[in-house]
Formats: sequence, structure tokens, C-alpha cells
Amino acid sequence: MRKSLAFVVAVVVSAIFAPCPSNAVPKAHTVFLGAVKRVPYSKVGDPAGAAADENSLKIRPLLVDTVLKEWTTGDAHDVTDRTFVVRRAIRLNDSLPGESSKNSAAAASHWVWQRGPWLMVDRVTGHVTALKLPDYDPGVSQVSWFRDYAAYCGVTSTGKSLYAVVDQIGGRKPVLSKKLSAYDAENHPDPACTQPDWQREPLRITFHPTGKDAAGFDVVPGSAVLVEESADEATTAEAAPAAQ
Repeated sequence: MRKSLAFVVAVVVSAIFAPCPSNAVPKAHTVFLGAVKRVPYSKVGDPAGAAADENSLKIRPLLVDTVLKEWTTGDAHDVTDRTFVVRRAIRLNDSLPGESSKNSAAAASHWVWQRGPWLMVDRVTGHVTALKLPDYDPGVSQVSWFRDYAAYCGVTSTGKSLYAVVDQIGGRKPVLSKKLSAYDAENHPDPACTQPDWQREPLRITFHPTGKDAAGFDVVPGSAVLVEESADEATTAEAAPAAQ
């Protein structure tokens, strides 16, 4: 009896800790952006991101395996043949304390839409990652993408300086960070900058701060530093047992 019990225990333990077969087929994911719809949008709902004459925002659902992951806005940019970036649209609760408990209909009207950060999406693994672009300001930074580079006007953490920024996805620090002018958060042109322009050969970026001369900078091209996880690695990580 003891031998039989020991045999059963050994079989169960072996099954739990047995390595996954090397020829296991990775799980296939479907990633796509759905149909466009319009939602109310204004300076009242998004003071930092809405233009003075905007009254609606075009948004699209980001679906992974038919499950809604995020709402997005604007055009997507293909970084590689499997990775793309797109800007997130955030639905924010604008209710004051106590409003939701008094009137549910009124509380529902206090949900507002805002333009948010950029997302990086992997079509193979289905992973969605929020990009942390240095000195990025949703109300000021109009990002112009080229390859894996993001160029935009950024605002420093003090809120007093406008910078020309070029960031490479996966890089440790910006490829370019140059002061364009002083910045007054309470009194500044709208927009503070229009979208920068890229030139391929030689690689050059031109910024257009409103009311200032255009500023052009040469960018030293480098190899891509974006690391894309393989589908096998993602499947193994998801299947690995939790540490005890």
C-alpha cells in the first residue's frame, strides 16, 4: 500500500513540474482596432488636450482576442512588422464627492474623455504597454513618429521650459533634448507647437514652436533597441507556476 501511494505521489509531482514540450504550439492572438465612433469632447472635459473649437473626439476600441483592452484615438503607427503604437483615449470620472450617491443619471454625465499617453502593442503576444515618453505632455506634445523614433515638443517637470525631444523606443535616454523656449502654463499659444517634420537622408527633425522660428536638428541614426518578446517566451511565462 505504501509503495502504491508513493508511486502515485511521484507521478503527480512529475506531472506538475515536468517541462513544457519544446514543440508546443504557441497561442495565436488576434489584435486589431475596431470601428470609429465619436464621443463628446471639449475644453471642459480635457482642458490640457482639447482644442478650443473641438466638440467631439474620434475613438476606436483596441481588441485583443475579441476582448476590449483600451480605447484609442488618432492614427496608429507601425514600428515593426509586428509592433505598432497608438494613443490611448481615457474615460475619466469627473464627479465631485457625493454626486454619484445623489443622482445616478447626473453622475453618468460626469464621465469625460481625455487624450492620454501612447501605447505599444505587440500583435504576436497580445501585450499592451504604456510608453513613458520623457517630458511628454498630453496637451502640448503632438508626436511625429518615424521608425522607432518619437519626436515632439515636451514640457519639463517644472512646467517652465519647452523642449525639442526625440525619444527612441527602448532607449535609456532621449536621442535629442534641446530647449526651445520658456513656457508659461497659464499663458501660452494653443497649440504650443505644431507637429514636427522628419527628413530621412540625412536624418533630420524640424520643430515648429508657435510664434518662434523653426528649429532643425540632425539625428545620428542608430540601430533599433526595441526588444520584441517571442511568442514561445510569452507562452512559457504565462504557463509557469507561481513561486511558493
